[in-house]
This record gives sequence, C-alpha cells and structure tokens, in this order.
Amino acid sequence: MNRENKRIQNTKGYYRNHPCSESFTCKVCGRLVVPEGASSDHRNHCPNCLSSLHVDNEPGDRQADCGGIMEPIGVWVKRGGEWAIIHRCKRCGHLDSNRSAADDNPMKLMAIALKPLGNPPFPLERIEELTAAMGGEGNLK
Repeated sequence: MNRENKRIQNTKGYYRNHPCSESFTCKVCGRLVVPEGASSDHRNHCPNCLSSLHVDNEPGDRQADCGGIMEPIGVWVKRGGEWAIIHRCKRCGHLDSNRSAADDNPMKLMAIALKPLGNPPFPLERIEELTAAMGGEGNLK
C-alpha cells in the first residue's frame, strides 16, 4: 500500500464509509481473521472467539487510544431479529455493541446468550421462596 492510500485510510471516519479489506490476527485466540465470510463490509471481531480490540470511540473513527481487548459479555436481539454482541473493554471498561457476522462461532454465541441463566443473581435454591415473596404461589408446577 502506498503512503497516500495509508494516509487516507487513517483519516477520521474512513472505515465508517469504506469496506474493511484487511486481514488481522486475533490477539486472543491467535487465528487469522479475513474479511470474507462476514456477510458485511465491516469485520470488527474474531469469528472464532468473538473478541475485538478497542480502536474506535465512534464506529469507524479509529480514534480510541486504549487498544484494550474487547471481550464478548452478552448478546441482544435487534429489531428484525438480528443478533448483536455486547463487548466490554478489559482495560478501560468501555461497552460497545457489534453486529454478529454470518461466520461467527454459533456455539460461542449460544454460550454467551445462556451465561446469565447458568449464573443467576440469586440462589436457585431460594427460587420458590423469592417467587412467593413477590406475590406468586411459590411453586414451580
């Protein structure tokens, strides 16, 4: 890539309006990540481990000084049924949401989606007691 093209790519907001055609090596799992297969012009996370890097303050601006690992901590469903991944920066705590890609690891997506069910914020042994305290019958039948 020549110097002029590199300068243009580094301008604020370039990646917001231009497809990302570079490959990169995931800093978490070490896999080579290529733009093909994402069904999008913007590959922003590893399809294997779903991790990302904190490089943007606003989508595509590449202005974040942090550079920390963005770990996938949850998923949510957008209007129309499209899934998005919630990432949290391990260095500064910044939260961000990224569209899931067509080639994302389905087992990893499901594991993240089911994580709250496996680790609820209350002891499961007390679910009947808590249900009764909220005005329910207190049984699960």
